[in-house]
Amino acid sequence: MYSQFFGNFLLANKYVTTNQLFEAMQKQSNGRIKLGTLAISEGLMTAEEVDEVIISQTHEDKKFGELAVEQGFLTNDEVIKLLKIQVPSFLQLAQIFVDEEILTNQDLENIITEYRSESEIYDLDFTNEDQKDTIEKLFDNFFVMSETPLSSHGKMYLELLFNNFIRFIGEDFTPLDGSVIEEFAPEKCVRQKVLGGYSICTYLDMDEETAVEFASRYVGDNFEEFDEYVQASLEDFLNLHNGVFIVNVSNESNEELELDVPEQIEEPLLEFEAKTYLFSVMYSFGVVNIVLELTEGDL
Repeated sequence: MYSQFFGNFLLANKYVTTNQLFEAMQKQSNGRIKLGTLAISEGLMTAEEVDEVIISQTHEDKKFGELAVEQGFLTNDEVIKLLKIQVPSFLQLAQIFVDEEILTNQDLENIITEYRSESEIYDLDFTNEDQKDTIEKLFDNFFVMSETPLSSHGKMYLELLFNNFIRFIGEDFTPLDGSVIEEFAPEKCVRQKVLGGYSICTYLDMDEETAVEFASRYVGDNFEEFDEYVQASLEDFLNLHNGVFIVNVSNESNEELELDVPEQIEEPLLEFEAKTYLFSVMYSFGVVNIVLELTEGDL
């Protein structure tokens, strides 16, 4: 989950624009991570040292690791360690901004330090997703920056949703800041109600092209156009997610909730009287919107 919130961190602190982030996400899977970027991330070299080695490479036909060892910045064992690292995807994203000269290596060093400090990430292993406390801190920071406070059930709902996005659609997304809304113009949209002690009406919305790719990833097929199969896939994803959510609520608080049948939305404009949140995630193939309408109780 670190990588997803890293993109949001860059946006929230205005290090990059939304367009720059989207373009970088589209390029993310095509490149190899550079040894210097890994060295900065692991705290083995400073940005100044990395830049010094890069300058040396313009005069000598040698690999980065070889020069870094010759100049005393790394040992052979450290180079071998870096080469064996399972590269976290957020570093691939960050390197694109450096390659595009949107950020410098010094910016990158400062940003990684700031991100780790703000999120209280003390373990340098960003690939360890078992750090529950750290992930909860990332979510807390996200809701503070979004200025959209939610109850424990609300945060459980979105944390589960983000995890299901990773599990079923892919991890190449960034959550955008949430907001409270009074109306929403849907495109390709499905909704489902969770009924019980409180009621949540969830809308899953995206444009047609994004919906085709979303459904293709979800079912492991290759849809060419928006049709009833794509529509059914969106409904099935929402139904699966909400089903897991009500099971989790039951296990945690013994509160029994029920699901209504998911349905397609045809209205050009949705207007809400109850408190309603909009959360969006930006994938490399488009933006997915999640609208949560709280019609009873508190989420």
